[in-house]
Amino acid sequence: QVQLVESGGGLVQAGGSLSVSCAASGRTFSSIDMGWFRQAPGKEREFVIGITRAGIITSYADSVKGRFTISRDNAKNTVYLQMNNLASDDTAVYYCAAGAKWYGSGWYKRADNYAYWGQGTQVTVPS
Repeated sequence: QVQLVESGGGLVQAGGSLSVSCAASGRTFSSIDMGWFRQAPGKEREFVIGITRAGIITSYADSVKGRFTISRDNAKNTVYLQMNNLASDDTAVYYCAAGAKWYGSGWYKRADNYAYWGQGTQVTVPS
């Protein structure tokens, strides 16, 4: 079992930056692949960015390329999402996911491929 707790969400003006964190417990963090997803009102949950257990970024959603990045600190059992140049379209609940179940094509961007999820943290960028 892995427990995930996101923090750091909030309201930020367009063009601003925000960093959200996901603290993990319950299993050796360094052995877990991680991802960030988001879900806006009335929309499906979508992949944002992912990072492997080795610290390699798997991929970015096209909408966040050049603006978002992910990192992890295995000593702190934490993964970070740094969001820059935020826009109103980035408004969503951001979820941390962990524990890929399989490694086929596009494994990192499939929400149904992750075994563990956090409760989410709201990020709001007023238009």
